[in-house]
Amino acid sequence: MALYAIGDLQGCHAQFMALLERIRFDPARDRLWLTGDLVNRGPDSLAVLREVKSLGDCATTVLGNHDLHLLAMAFAPRTVRKRERGLEAVLEAPDASELLGWLAARPLLHRERGVDWTLIHAGLPPQWTLAQAGRCAREVERALRSDPATLLAQMYGDGPDLWSPRLAGADRLRFTINALTRLRVVDGDGRLVLSHKGTIEDAPVGCLPWFRHPARRTHKDPLVFGHWSALGYLAEPGLRGLDTGCVWGGALTALRLDRDCGPVRLPCSGSRRPGG
Repeated sequence: MALYAIGDLQGCHAQFMALLERIRFDPARDRLWLTGDLVNRGPDSLAVLREVKSLGDCATTVLGNHDLHLLAMAFAPRTVRKRERGLEAVLEAPDASELLGWLAARPLLHRERGVDWTLIHAGLPPQWTLAQAGRCAREVERALRSDPATLLAQMYGDGPDLWSPRLAGADRLRFTINALTRLRVVDGDGRLVLSHKGTIEDAPVGCLPWFRHPARRTHKDPLVFGHWSALGYLAEPGLRGLDTGCVWGGALTALRLDRDCGPVRLPCSGSRRPGG
């Protein structure tokens, strides 16, 4: 059995299928982790959702910010300021209810017995331990499954930007969503700086990648993540960043996690600048 991780798909179904063929993925034998953002911006979000869902238990995906935006369009449409045209096909599909219910049941953080790596979409604030991250993720997941309309209506916004165990209610859930699905850089105090979408070198003064904050309490925990297309492929001790900007004309990247292998990149075509 092989365990592969693949970066953000964002509706790029043809490239996803080509990459699975290139790595000779066998759903009867192998496992697949996806870093989230299955949908949006690419040409066929509906096909991606159907494909990943059809893989059943051999595929695990975490929720990304674009996945949550799709769910907000479905369950809390009055709170959504920007309705993405590419997502309307999902909402209008005959199997929309089944697909959206499946998507809403996906985790924000995934760990499993016998695997050293932990799968997330974006980042972790430096104040969190991995156990704290798991607890906060479960809180959001329970809220999403029990009352998606309320959670998604309260999801949007950049604050609070600093973790405190005293956070409660919508503020606590929003902070967790922002950390796990939107984070790229933090300031020296560990505050989430959510406006930056560019490279490390272009980060605001005083900011640094979340994974390089000197007080990060998860520095010994191996993490696989996506979300930061301008970062490209990242391979640092205990860190693998896999969003290589397929939808922007970069590549779709797969990495085998159960064996020390290099990444497999499928070059993609596109004309938009990285940033999502």
